[in-house]
Amino acid sequence: ATLISTQTFAADLPGKGITVNPVQSTITEETFQTLLVSRALEKLGYTVNKPSEVDYNVGYTSLASGDATFTAVNWTPLQDNMYEAAGGDKKFYREGVFVNGAAQGYLIDKKTADQYKITNIAQLKDPKIAKLFDTNGDGKADLTGCNPGWGCEGAINHQLAAYELTNTVTHNQGNYAVMMADTISRYKEGKPVFYYTWTPYWVSNELSQGKMWSGCRCRSLHCRAIKMPIPNCRMARITASRSAPCISLPIKPGPRKTRQQRNCLPLCSCQWQILTPRTPLCMTAKPQKAIFRATLMAGSKPTSNSSMAG
Repeated sequence: ATLISTQTFAADLPGKGITVNPVQSTITEETFQTLLVSRALEKLGYTVNKPSEVDYNVGYTSLASGDATFTAVNWTPLQDNMYEAAGGDKKFYREGVFVNGAAQGYLIDKKTADQYKITNIAQLKDPKIAKLFDTNGDGKADLTGCNPGWGCEGAINHQLAAYELTNTVTHNQGNYAVMMADTISRYKEGKPVFYYTWTPYWVSNELSQGKMWSGCRCRSLHCRAIKMPIPNCRMARITASRSAPCISLPIKPGPRKTRQQRNCLPLCSCQWQILTPRTPLCMTAKPQKAIFRATLMAGSKPTSNSSMAG
């Protein structure tokens, strides 16, 4: 009886005979949510191939063309430009949220911030302040920034120009994980550090963000990528710690508070979402709901009952 019941259940699985091709970025840590969705799909009978690792732009175009089935890495609103350029809502189907309230911004070490009274990023326009973060001897501050092609690349470049920092700050780009390993080594040696990061990400666990946050009036946002008002931008001061898991940080924009009360004001608040081509993955609405509600936070019901071509 058990064997018959199992066979009957397997025959009813919506994914039987359908192969799924996940796609994700080259960031190793983003494998986690990809595997969550993949496991859920396997439970529903789908054959899930190994995720392809590509740049974000390639991932969006692969989904739009049907070469990939889904990605669990969709940063909103930072990657809205890529999303729209690849076809937007006409091409893609989105449901649910993995992490709400993720953030990104600029950080410096607390020792240097306190010693030189650095309270906002605009102060790096002063060559004397910028030189504190010079790592190659050219007199300019070296910012550990984003990989070429990432959404944050455009945001950083836009803001450096808006704050008139291009003459005193260099946006260093390359392999982010490798650059951050060097930045952390410099910090442990007691040297000043200036870097860009986001949460949740392991960097914010290795270098925890202190409770003292410096304030400034936000003059500019990379509006094409960030579609929300941020009343005041703040630069974090960091101290080394492995105690607090970064995923639990209460990160969101907020009003000015006393220095003791400021706990986090990011450059941009983002969400991770799942993204598939416009036609939903499951053959019926009920399994589609089960997939996303089993792996993500609750979202609206699918609008189509069609099956997806893999």
